Amino acid sequence: MFSRVLIANRGEIALRVIRACHELGISAVAVFSEADRGAAYLDMADEAICIGPAVPAESYLNIPRIMSAAEITNADAIHPGYGFLAENENFAQICKECGITFIGPPPEAMRLLGNKVEARKLAKKAGVSLVPGSDGVVENIEQGLKIAAGIGYPVMIKAVAGGGGRGMRVAHNEMSFRSGFTSAQAEATAAFGDGSVYLEKLIVEPRHVEVQVMADATGKVLHFYERDCSIQRRHQKMIEESPCPVINEKTRQKLCESAIRIIKHANYVNAATVEFLLDKDQHFYFIEVNTRIQVEHPVSEMVTGRDLIKMQLQVASGEKLGLTQRDIKHRGVAIECRINAEDPANGFSPCPGKITRFIPPGGPGIRVDTHVYQGWTVSPSYDSMLCKLIAYRPTRDEAIATMRRALSEFVIEPIKTTIPASLSILSHNLFVKSKIDTEFVERNF
Repeated sequence: MFSRVLIANRGEIALRVIRACHELGISAVAVFSEADRGAAYLDMADEAICIGPAVPAESYLNIPRIMSAAEITNADAIHPGYGFLAENENFAQICKECGITFIGPPPEAMRLLGNKVEARKLAKKAGVSLVPGSDGVVENIEQGLKIAAGIGYPVMIKAVAGGGGRGMRVAHNEMSFRSGFTSAQAEATAAFGDGSVYLEKLIVEPRHVEVQVMADATGKVLHFYERDCSIQRRHQKMIEESPCPVINEKTRQKLCESAIRIIKHANYVNAATVEFLLDKDQHFYFIEVNTRIQVEHPVSEMVTGRDLIKMQLQVASGEKLGLTQRDIKHRGVAIECRINAEDPANGFSPCPGKITRFIPPGGPGIRVDTHVYQGWTVSPSYDSMLCKLIAYRPTRDEAIATMRRALSEFVIEPIKTTIPASLSILSHNLFVKSKIDTEFVERNF
């Protein structure tokens, strides 16, 4: 096992990894920008190193500074968390060349699965159903128009690199395709430095269902069941739950087995999430692999009773997965709400500022993952997520009731947050009946 791990991230996930390290007897090194100086979670780390100003490019995305921090603190491994450098294959390669373990997949696997076109080819080789689309990168508008006409509108124009809904456009006809193609390329170039795009048939009213997996260096891959992430706004997830309330056991088994096949074909090690679209007839289609731990991993932890961050550390250190698939049981229902510093009444605009009152909820079945406290100042330089609120109960109805109660208790002032939006969604009759899809928020709110 590692003796000292540096966490190349900030906020909630940095605190989550610090806690996992300490439970395994590992020293934790935190890095921070000037904007995060004085954050309470830094005091929980065994050492904290400033790596630059607030601008991410000069701190949390600055590989030389992070590697220097790892060297001067004698860290033998780096956990990237999610976001920032978590899916940067160059960073993983540099860690490898410097003799520092990257707590994530090998650079080769990240490179393969991080490119969505190559990931589609691999999924096809693994015998997993794909959304109909282009065989590779679409070079220009005219080529794209021919492919779109062949598969039929509506189509989705998607960036080859990156994620988070950036570089994605829906086209319903030739006119919207022309404008969407150009804007998707431009957004992808700005966000990922790669303007390459490909096409997929748009599945009408799908659910977004993903499978959490973990793989060790011996080739053993286990799944931790599925999460339904259909409640989204502009492709950004808002509420996640496990299990998916509408799939039957036969579909669940096929879905999870498909995720495992893809990961095995990629010679993957560590945590990953395999994402699918599910249509109304229980047919599922592979869309992509996220080569990191995800924001919503707590719902999988709650329903399986497994600590995925500790498992990441153990697998990265060379330990074998000491479980069989039969050991991983799914019990109860978990729902997660992401609480962001955004104003739902004003187009979800960011709301940075100082928090003068912070009273988190508690009680049976509630988990709050956050680095925020009374007196914390939300910086405009970073993602607006303040915390993750998780409710875990024996049934979905109970989990919804507990989450509503917890959201009603939660006090974060004076800034605006997405708490009212989450309450509205959880109170909607169609959500309660689980008659939702990825367009539910746009259509109803």
